[in-house]
Amino acid sequence: MSRAVGLRERLRAAAQDDRGASPVEFVLVGTLLTVLTLGVLQLGLAIYVRNVLHDAAVEGAYHAALADTTLEDGTRRAREIVSRTVGSEYAADVSATQRDGFGHPVVELTVRSPFPLVGLLGVPRMLEVTAHAPLESFD
Repeated sequence: MSRAVGLRERLRAAAQDDRGASPVEFVLVGTLLTVLTLGVLQLGLAIYVRNVLHDAAVEGAYHAALADTTLEDGTRRAREIVSRTVGSEYAADVSATQRDGFGHPVVELTVRSPFPLVGLLGVPRMLEVTAHAPLESFD
């Protein structure tokens, strides 16, 4: 009987002892903060890539809409901007078409690229950005 009481007292004393808890708490909190920080950085990178693609699409659409240029000139310009800024794998799918918008001819330039999930690695063709520009003419 005294042996069981002694064991209970030792277990109770061990449960109340908090030595060694600080390293465990540091690892748990440190891991959580690291994952949170990396998630915020990845979100910032994804927003940056989307903004670069949008700016390149707008620049390419306005370039293609000039009276003395072609649609291929606009797609080439958009590809060049994206390639220089985030990489050539993000500039693989750029297309431009001419269509009517609000009764006037416009150039529509679309850039499809991977959505960055881990660094710049991501799911292909998940991010799509489209820009429009009014078509100029010499008439």
